[in-house]
Amino acid sequence: MQKYVAEMIGTFFLVLTIGCTVVGQGAGPLAPLAIGSALMVMIFAGGHISGGHFNPAVTLGVWLRGKCEAKDVVPYMIFQVMGAVLAGLVVKFFKGGAAVVPLQPETVPALLAEFLFTFALVYVVLNVATVKGTSGNSFYGLAIGFTVLAGAFSVGNISGGAFNPAVATGISVLGLSSWQNIWIYLVAEFAGAAVAAGAFKVLNPAEREDLRRLQPREQREVA
Repeated sequence: MQKYVAEMIGTFFLVLTIGCTVVGQGAGPLAPLAIGSALMVMIFAGGHISGGHFNPAVTLGVWLRGKCEAKDVVPYMIFQVMGAVLAGLVVKFFKGGAAVVPLQPETVPALLAEFLFTFALVYVVLNVATVKGTSGNSFYGLAIGFTVLAGAFSVGNISGGAFNPAVATGISVLGLSSWQNIWIYLVAEFAGAAVAAGAFKVLNPAEREDLRRLQPREQREVA
């Protein structure tokens, strides 16, 4: 249960930061910096407990890579979305009088933008946080947070820059995005995560072989 709560807390503060820096008198052009920083510090805070996903797309990618147990996938996603919804409600309480105009993205550009930067995000996560070559590094949270920062600066005005189904839910709660557009985020982000996991496996065959060698021992330990 601790890891599920850690996922909820991390996602809560990520979405809280998004809402507080975007809605009303927020952080303006510096919002992506605050958002990327919030993700970074939450990863450093909770990574040793849960892996620091805070994103259902990341959870999917890590599971496909073989570093997340199947039994944890759905609970992770549920608690991530719970954290996002709770954060959205808190932001609405903080900024109840602020006018919110939902983004109206062009469907195809938004799909492509969300796909590409979710791919980039999951690809970075897998390479900095799940491989032997970068094991024990101190930069993984910074790398992941800066990937979101780069994506938000690059395509935030095209798609909203969610790269995260829980964030997509949170911004829908806030009215920053219309509920009828949430499918764009879900399709693009889960697809980006799956393709990133596939690319990781192709480019890191040694990791795949190590995982195969470890599986029998793990199965014996579970038994």
